[in-house]
This record gives sequence, C-alpha cells and structure tokens, in this order.
Amino acid sequence: MTAVIDMAKVTAKGQITIPADVREAVGIHAGDKVLFVRMDDGSVALRSSNLDALRQAQNAFAGAADEAGLSNEDDLNALIGSVRAERARRQG
Repeated sequence: MTAVIDMAKVTAKGQITIPADVREAVGIHAGDKVLFVRMDDGSVALRSSNLDALRQAQNAFAGAADEAGLSNEDDLNALIGSVRAERARRQG
C-alpha cells in the first residue's frame, strides 16, 4: 500500500524543502544527508542516510554474535570485560 504524505515544489535549481511530517516519518534531521533509492518498480524512496548506515552495519554484523559464541547479555559482558582487561594489561 502506498500513501502520499505530502508534496513539495521543485525550484528552478532542482531544490525542494522536505515537509516536516516527511522528515519526521523518515527520521531526517538538520544536517543529515538523504538517499534517493530507485526501487525495482520504478518508484523512488527517500531514506535517511543515517538509518541506511545503521542497516548496513546491522547486516554486516549479522551472525557475528553466533560466530563469537555470544548467546546472551552475560556472554557479551564477559567479552567486554576480557577486552578491557587485555587493553589495561597492554597499557600498564
């Protein structure tokens, strides 16, 4: 299902102001960069590059916890503790 949220007028220089409700819906803030993504159906989606970077990071680390043998928060805390101890030993 597709819904129109708002419209914007394109200036002679090809610029637009992204309406506030669209910025809020997409998670765009002042200073952010945006991505225009061409979809398979020919439409174009507007995305916050910050959210896209987060998704890429999530995809890159998918399965990393399993590979490291981390199955719960206690395992993660133990790993963090060992990394900190190793770092302190090297610095000390």
